[in-house]
Amino acid sequence: MAPRVLVSDELSETAVQIFRDRGVEVDYMPKLGKDKDALAAIIDQYDGLAIRSATKVTDKLLSLATKLKVIGRAGIGVDNVDIPAASKKGVIVMNTPFGNSITTAEHAIAMMFAVARQLPEANASTQAGKWEKSRFMGVELFNKTLGVIGAGNIGGIVCNRAVGLHMKVVAYDPFLSDDRAKTLGVTKVDLDELLARADFITLHVPLTDKTRNILSAENLAKTKKGVRIINCARGGLIDEAALVDALKSGHVAGAALDVFEVEPATSSPLFNMPNVVCTPHLGAATTEAQENVALQVAEQMSDYLLTGAVSNALNMPNVTAEEAAIMGPWIKLASHLGAFIGQMTEEPIKAINILYDGTVAGMNLAALNSAVIAGVLKTQNPDVNLVSAPIVAKDKGIQISTTRQDKTGTFDAYIKVTMVTEKRERSVAGTCFSDGKPRFIQIKGINIDAEIGEHMLYTTNDDVPGIIGLLGMTMSKNNVNIANFTLGREGIGKQAIAILYLDQAIDPKVLETLESTGMFQSVKALQFDVA
Repeated sequence: MAPRVLVSDELSETAVQIFRDRGVEVDYMPKLGKDKDALAAIIDQYDGLAIRSATKVTDKLLSLATKLKVIGRAGIGVDNVDIPAASKKGVIVMNTPFGNSITTAEHAIAMMFAVARQLPEANASTQAGKWEKSRFMGVELFNKTLGVIGAGNIGGIVCNRAVGLHMKVVAYDPFLSDDRAKTLGVTKVDLDELLARADFITLHVPLTDKTRNILSAENLAKTKKGVRIINCARGGLIDEAALVDALKSGHVAGAALDVFEVEPATSSPLFNMPNVVCTPHLGAATTEAQENVALQVAEQMSDYLLTGAVSNALNMPNVTAEEAAIMGPWIKLASHLGAFIGQMTEEPIKAINILYDGTVAGMNLAALNSAVIAGVLKTQNPDVNLVSAPIVAKDKGIQISTTRQDKTGTFDAYIKVTMVTEKRERSVAGTCFSDGKPRFIQIKGINIDAEIGEHMLYTTNDDVPGIIGLLGMTMSKNNVNIANFTLGREGIGKQAIAILYLDQAIDPKVLETLESTGMFQSVKALQFDVA
């Protein structure tokens, strides 16, 4: 029997025809996604669900989807899909992460022109029968400095277009390497320098705890007087109230926003302000982009349903069914090793070197490499997945090297990850025991045996008496339960490390308490996805 797909949002007719041409039965019901009850009543009939943003795939809907094998999102955002619930149900979630890149970058450039020349206001004035030529005095882009916050896929395209406009481009991105910056023709700077130098600032980063309000009142005050700001990335990157104040004071000369803290944005203090351009999240709204993502999702879903091939999946690697049973624990380990490295640094990464020793060296290393890279990059970009990670790393100029070797030590197999930055190298190794549970076995060359939990505390210190008691007492005083406690050291009196597996997340004030003792070189709270 042919697999059956439901298209519950607006999708290109060409994409629908792809399903049919490939031998997949398809029901095209583009209004169904907005009627959750009607969708719930029929979802158990389908092997695949193709959506955009209107359909909400909740845990409740998934519990009714008894046949569902794959969800395909035409576009990059999957906020409307409960991915953990889908994973538990064994449903693959795919997206099309790069189909909108050029379109979104072009919209940012268009918004920059619009705010530089006050085009929307000039248009409204002229069409109202006025001829206010002297009122709309603009500025050139030529020879101005553009500050690009986030030089990844979309940000990189913006850099390229801005260089073509003969702008001076400075970029802030913790993962931007010197080689990639050189290729883009931009100058890599820290955030404060970008804020001080830029005549225009454009944002191209995901919304995370680290990037939320990256243009806060404090940072807006650091910008050059007369700066113009463009945001076509995510609402929440700018403190909108602070931006209103900066516009009213004249410190910020103009702003162009395609995204807002709350959407749909039907009202905002930014609306109707002089030289503020607002559009309703149009970054991906071109005929070409919508067609591209629709065709891609139809091909990807058809491939999986007909052949088992997986591409652009957010919740599983590209591996065969035979490999999955063996590689599952090792993929989880690879992800943990990458996550450890990623959380330990905020410096630009030049290279990630991965060593596979023993039996793991004979496995599908492409999937394992992707798991390592995704673990590293997710710290800065939670949208990175096992498929897109190598592409994102390449765009950032990060060199990936892989080494296989026969069994050399105590363990039948292990993985060692070394990250290289301009200032240092940092390494971590791990293995999987016979029970399938991953363990850290070496950090910074120091041998350990650490169980991996969701919440962990990592410290380094000189090997002196009292550290164990200090850590235990501090956790006890703050009502933090220690599930496991692992120590390692280079030797008597040399550097030592401790890893605590905790039952709950640790309050930043506890970290400050430990740091204030002066006993530790570093204190770091770590998070791992152990689901």
